[in-house]
Amino acid sequence: MFYQLLNQKLERALPLLLEKARERGWKAVVEVGNPERQAALDDALWTYSDRSFLPHGIDGDAAAPHQPILITTTRENRNGAEIRFLVDGARLGDDLLGYSRIALIFDGQDPVALDAARADWKTAKTSGLAATFWQQSPDGKWEKKA
Repeated sequence: MFYQLLNQKLERALPLLLEKARERGWKAVVEVGNPERQAALDDALWTYSDRSFLPHGIDGDAAAPHQPILITTTRENRNGAEIRFLVDGARLGDDLLGYSRIALIFDGQDPVALDAARADWKTAKTSGLAATFWQQSPDGKWEKKA
């Protein structure tokens, strides 16, 4: 699943998608491009809402294998997640088998991120994966485009 952010920052959109994954009973892993973004997303998940709580941890913590949501900079699936979110430069690869879903979230205003997402879309389609493309509407809801 490809999610193109147009009207929100990742820190606002990701928690809502993680809540949906948790509603399904899935564990999630969030792969980020660098440790600085890992720390920023950790902070964002603690503070995104006064009405909700997303239990999570950072890869490397002793409790990482037990976390329902794990933020990581590696390709490992240390918490046995059913869904993997690729954000902030994390890319599709050959080592992503075994998940129920892969969600690549990218900034639709960033030309570099757009080019990378297009390349990953082509990779997904030529690999025979059932890829779908979702774009954010002005009100922040997701609209299926392909």
